[in-house]
Order: sequence, then structure tokens, then C-alpha cells
Amino acid sequence: MTTFTTDVAVIGAGTAGLAAERHARETGATTRLIDPAFAGTTCATVGCMPSKLLIAAADAAHGARQAGEFGITAEPRVDGPAVLRRLRAMRDDFARGVRQSIDALPEGTCLKARARFEAPGILALDTGDRVEARAVVIATGATPALPGPYEDVRDRVLTNETVFELEDLPESLGVIGAGPLGLEMAQAMHRLGVRVEVFDAGDRLAGLPSDTSDALHEVLTRSFPVHLDCKPEPSADGDGVTLKWDGGQARFARLLVAAGRPPALSGLDLEKAELELDDHGTPVFDAATMQCGDAPVFIAGDANHDRPLLHEASDEGTVAGRNAAAWPELRRAARKVPLSISFTRPEAAVIGAIPEGDGHVCGEIDFSDQGRAKVEGRNHGLARLHARAGDGRLVGASLCAPGGEQLAHLLAWAIQCEMTASDMLDLPFYHPVLAEGLQTALRDICRQAGLERPWQRDDTPLPGSNAGAAEE
Repeated sequence: MTTFTTDVAVIGAGTAGLAAERHARETGATTRLIDPAFAGTTCATVGCMPSKLLIAAADAAHGARQAGEFGITAEPRVDGPAVLRRLRAMRDDFARGVRQSIDALPEGTCLKARARFEAPGILALDTGDRVEARAVVIATGATPALPGPYEDVRDRVLTNETVFELEDLPESLGVIGAGPLGLEMAQAMHRLGVRVEVFDAGDRLAGLPSDTSDALHEVLTRSFPVHLDCKPEPSADGDGVTLKWDGGQARFARLLVAAGRPPALSGLDLEKAELELDDHGTPVFDAATMQCGDAPVFIAGDANHDRPLLHEASDEGTVAGRNAAAWPELRRAARKVPLSISFTRPEAAVIGAIPEGDGHVCGEIDFSDQGRAKVEGRNHGLARLHARAGDGRLVGASLCAPGGEQLAHLLAWAIQCEMTASDMLDLPFYHPVLAEGLQTALRDICRQAGLERPWQRDDTPLPGSNAGAAEE
């Protein structure tokens, strides 16, 4: 048995863990990075990148089918094996880049093993070795949840960790879970020719507020069924699965279970680290320092289940690594405006805080009549912007709109810069672009908040901008 002594031990070599190790080392601390596989980040291997590769293929197929709207005749022939081969080839290239960065770490940094707490500051490895650390960062990520009823049909179930390994597209797919992953995969599979239905026990899509959820539901259900407030019961049916629910039943070749990704904390023996745990067994931590209680233990990324997104994992890993190296001297970090995007078509997003109650006003833009969206045949969806009633300062937004991923960034930047609706209207808006439509909602906010409006010098809307609706 070997005992490794270090300043900072990081458990998990995903996005958060790699950031934590790097920033701890850059402050001069000695580090050990512990992982059982060093396979690459969730994003590169089973998350962001392979899912976007599938969506890109689906966009190509959909574009061909939609070409008739523009006077162009086309019909796609989807080669499922070829789609998935390209996906895996590019996915593997992304993952290879991550592994190369791991290989470039200083010699002796990486310990290939599973770790668990033996005592505060002491980690036992499944190799029989031990690590004694002045501070520990937990960055173990998350794993797919498999609800109990699906255990009996496990051999027919796909998750984000297995769906991209298919050799061919299934004939049909039942999707359990109407969160971002479930909806993205359902729509992509449908556009690639797979018969799809979605089921969710909740009443909203992708974590959206009710209005934008309804807008997304209206668009998606033009193509495939989305069953909300629904808990289907699965049963094996030959080499497929039958789902039965109140009012219907359907058979599918495979199921994709996208019912959440709880933190991967089992097996860490957290009780031996003497940490306070919440009702779900997750350490209680400070989101500004990533510290668990007052212990020299920090938790970052999907493992803390606070903001399970890649850019947040990177930021949290940075904060955790720096503070682990500096412990007990900690620095509190200002968090960025929350930003969550679902890459459905249209894209959906939630930005900042969606306020409830008095003291706030809301402006809305309906993209069904927005000029650039109509030109491109993507005129559907809406955006709702929220601001303080007193000064029109933007605090949050939700949208389901064409070009939503770009609009969401513009709004997130404006909110983080503490801009008012009037401030945004003083910025340039090119014509004709999708972002131009935001002017309608911004002007609506100014009208409700009684703000001076900078466009009064010339408030004539441009053709197709949909910027004058709030003034009519």
C-alpha cells in the first residue's frame, strides 16, 4: 500500500474536476486527480457534443423536407448507420482532445482508481492505496436515473450513456422525460425518421415557465405526441416494450429514459468525512465558495446538482480548486446569471430569475409575425422578458424562439450588466434579424414602467420587424 500526500485531492476528472485540479496547481498547491477511467468529460463523451451531432443530422434531414416551402423539391434518404458513424467519429475526436489534455498533466498527478473517504482528509482507493490531503474537491459528476418500473425492461432501455452507441436508428422510441435531453433526442430522432412519443409526469417542458412551455409544446406536438401528467407502465413485448397509460398504449422498439441525472455520490462514504448532508444525501455547501460546511472539502459541477451545466461546472471547479488550495483563506465568487438552453427547434431557454408577484413588469414578443422568422419559415414561439417595475431593469427571461440560443445569450449579458429595457433599446438593432424582435418586448416594458423611451425621436417600425406591436 502506498500513501500519497498532497495539498489538494480532486475526485473526478470531468469538467469540474479538471478545472479544480488546474487552478489549484496554478496557485502552487500539489495536486492528485483521482478517476476510475479518465475517459473524458461527460460533455465530450455522452452529453453536449454527441447530442448536438445527432441534432445537426436531424436539422439536415428536416431542411430537405421543408425545402418545398421555398419552391425547392427535395426528399432526404436517412442512412442511420452512417449518421451514427459520423456522430461517433466526431464524438471520439472531441473526447480524444480531452484525454490528451489529461495526458499532459504533470507526471504523478493522475491516480486511476475509485476513491472513498476513510476519515476527514483521508481517501482510500480501490487499488489498496491511500491519499492524505489537506483539502478535497468532490467532482464526481452525475449518472442517469432509472426509475423502478423500468428495471424489468433494462435490456431495452437507453440512456444518454448508451444511446449514441446504437449501430442503427431504432424503428420507434418511447422517451421517458420531457426535460432538455429527452426533448432534444426525441425531436432529433423524429426528424431522422424514428416514430417517437414523449412521456413525463410533470406539466411543463424543459423546466420552462408555463407560457413558454405551452409554446414549445404547441410546436413539438405538430410532429409527435408529448404526453404530460403521464406515468406509463412498461412491460416487455417480444424484443420491444409496451407502454400503457391512462387512455392509451403503444409499443416501441426501445425506450430512452431521460428522467434526470442524480449526483454520483454513492460509494464515497461521505459520512466518514463528517459532512452535513441534505435530504438527498448531497453535502450542504456554499455556492459562493463551493465549501461543504466548514470542512476543507469542496464540491463542484454536477455532483452538487445546483446548476448541472458545463459552463457552470467549469466555473465551480475553478472556485473550488482555488479555495481548496488556499484553505482556510477563502474567496467568495460572484456567480454568473443563470442560463439554461434546450437545443430543440425552436430553441428554448430560461435566463436569470423569473419573478412572481408585484413589483415587476413583463414584455412579450410573438415570433409568429416576426419578419426574419417568417422569411426563414421559422415563425413560431415567443419570448417573455421580465423587469423591475420601478426602473425597467431586466431580471429574467424565458423564450421558445427561432435563434433562441443566440437571443438567450444577448439577454443573459444584458441582465448581468444590469441593463434596463431603455438601455437595450439604445443599442443598435440591425434589420432584418431575429434579435430585432426583442424590441417589441422591451418597448412593452418601458410603456408599463413609464420610462423615457429613446426611440421617440423616430418610432416608425421597419417592415417585418414586429417592433411596433407594443405601440399600437
